[in-house]
Amino acid sequence: MRVLIVNTSEKTGGAALAANRLMEALKNNGVKAMMLVRDKETDQISVASLSQQWRMRWNFLWERWCVFWRLCFRRKHLFDIDIANTGADITKTREFQEADVIHLHWVNQGMLSLKGIRKILDSGKPVVWTMHDIWPATAICHLTLDCRQFETQCCHCRLLPGGGSSNDLSAKVWRKKQKMLAGKRISFVACSQWLASEAQKSTLLQGQDITSIPNPIDTRIYCPADRQKARQSLGLPQDGRIILFVSQRVTNPNKGMKYLVEACHLLAQQYPDMLKDTSVAILGGHAEELQGQLPFPTHALGYINDEHQVVKVYNAANVFVLPSLSENLPNTIMEAMACGIPSVGFRIGGIPEEIDHLQNGYVANYKDAVDLAKGIKWALDESDMEEVKKACLQKVAHHYSQQSVAKRYVEIYESMVLPQN
Repeated sequence: MRVLIVNTSEKTGGAALAANRLMEALKNNGVKAMMLVRDKETDQISVASLSQQWRMRWNFLWERWCVFWRLCFRRKHLFDIDIANTGADITKTREFQEADVIHLHWVNQGMLSLKGIRKILDSGKPVVWTMHDIWPATAICHLTLDCRQFETQCCHCRLLPGGGSSNDLSAKVWRKKQKMLAGKRISFVACSQWLASEAQKSTLLQGQDITSIPNPIDTRIYCPADRQKARQSLGLPQDGRIILFVSQRVTNPNKGMKYLVEACHLLAQQYPDMLKDTSVAILGGHAEELQGQLPFPTHALGYINDEHQVVKVYNAANVFVLPSLSENLPNTIMEAMACGIPSVGFRIGGIPEEIDHLQNGYVANYKDAVDLAKGIKWALDESDMEEVKKACLQKVAHHYSQQSVAKRYVEIYESMVLPQN
């Protein structure tokens, strides 16, 4: 069986990492898998890039211009909206023609258009679509937050000027997505049970198959290592405890850094001794902008693309904190757990599926900095560190290993391919 995984980027972003890891998991379990991407970043031979890069760049810019115009030339929400009005025709590529199954992942920002996806469906090849966010089940947004319009029909969009209208951009794209899906079957896979539940509420996806399979992780790479050696390699303090925060762009408001800042100030006030032996490491773009905001010494590590260096960062920490306001099934929590590091996060999205409260981490009340501080304190001082580490590793081995995830995807592929033989 030949599987073609389609994603906008090869390595950049959580969806790209997950798609790449799935490709490796499938290959390690006997499936001929490869990726087709717009942005190829390595010399990996099993990853193909689309030709005519100038055309792909134009697709990206044209879609952004159309969104910018609909936003009345305001930058706010410019990258919160995707309308898929332009993109590549991948059905003409050799990789598509040789594949038995087409597996879509995150295909936005000029990668695939709605017409292009319909052309894929019209080819008759089985299509699986892994949802890394809610966009396939809504009109134009990737995060619904408190909006429930997608349960009936998107319109009056909160992201549009003035709150949109009954026939706004979201309503028009909704109708286009309905037309794209009409009479066609896609096997949708959400990375978390929470996202699968949300997708099942969308009238856009009524009648479609929707299931939940987590992202895989390679435990040969993400695994426990010597903490002191990791810190020495990264130039971090050898003594004391380190709180870790990781995000592609740490200033993204949805990642909740302000709650971590508040929680750290609460801890410094309640436990002044922590000021002597606690610091915060920040991994991600714009990390330097947070210098001086935290009461503890701060180590801005910047953006690191080397996976082996990222593993060192996790192993250097005592606790990983992700106070996101919206999440599917964050790779970062899975990565921390695979290194035996407990995680603290809010009760939102798929986070409670990953973190077993008071076993391998702490699930704090949503947007509650006081409870977040309590969770950090529990991980650093009140938990049995060896038992927590053991629980982290067991959770990863049982739920997120390459073998277990690949097996579940193969079952879906076979269910779609075999009836056609």
